[in-house]
Amino acid sequence: MTQRVVRTLRTRRDTRLFGVSLSRVLSPGDLAIFSGDLGAGKTFLVRSVARALGVEGRVTSPTFTLVHEYPTPHGVFVHADLYRLLGSGRIEAEIERLGLRFMRAEGAVVAVEWGQEGILPLGGSPALVVSLAIDGEHERTAMVTGSRAEELARG
Repeated sequence: MTQRVVRTLRTRRDTRLFGVSLSRVLSPGDLAIFSGDLGAGKTFLVRSVARALGVEGRVTSPTFTLVHEYPTPHGVFVHADLYRLLGSGRIEAEIERLGLRFMRAEGAVVAVEWGQEGILPLGGSPALVVSLAIDGEHERTAMVTGSRAEELARG
């Protein structure tokens, strides 16, 4: 049975600390999928993961550019956002064109917002699938599954 981890994030600080926890279980070549409604905090959480991995400078949403790459002391961190491609029938072709699967195969940690439709073209077997739900103005619930969720539960 797949491990499922649930966390309540009551503040932005909780979310930042949760991002640190997520970063600790990610390894080169891992795929992390982030889902949730608009405004659920996907980009903020991915930014927290990126910071914890050592990304310096601005970490912004790749909604319009689709992909941002950041160097870290441990390799490349790739942040993608597939929202504009949902339901287009082009996700597989765009993932190929953007080289996301290749970057992952080369050891990049690939974090994808709105990536549920792209799991197989991204190489499958996500380390983490993080679903965020809005519970209040600042409160969120994060449900995490994936091959590294058990490590998250232990840590």
